[in-house]
Amino acid sequence: MKMYNPPHPGEIIKEFCVDACNMKISHAAKLLGVTPKTFSALVNGKTRISPEMALRLSKVFGRSPEGWLKLQVQYDLWKVQNRVNLNELRSFRKIQAHV
Repeated sequence: MKMYNPPHPGEIIKEFCVDACNMKISHAAKLLGVTPKTFSALVNGKTRISPEMALRLSKVFGRSPEGWLKLQVQYDLWKVQNRVNLNELRSFRKIQAHV
């Protein structure tokens, strides 16, 4: 099922990991072993969850690294699907059926 306008993963991290624990960004960043600037960029939607960050988030806040990356992929796909026009493309299988 496609999600409509999913939040940036950073919003989810901020709400459910940082705010829910009454934690400051700087403290969360320290737990994750990154700079406050790096973590702030993520929770403010300016950067993506990288595989490395997914590992760090998994270790500190739980959830699998794949689960963190899935949030990012869902967000990225939704953004692209609303920007890219695929109307002129045809399925390879349909082309092969006509040959």
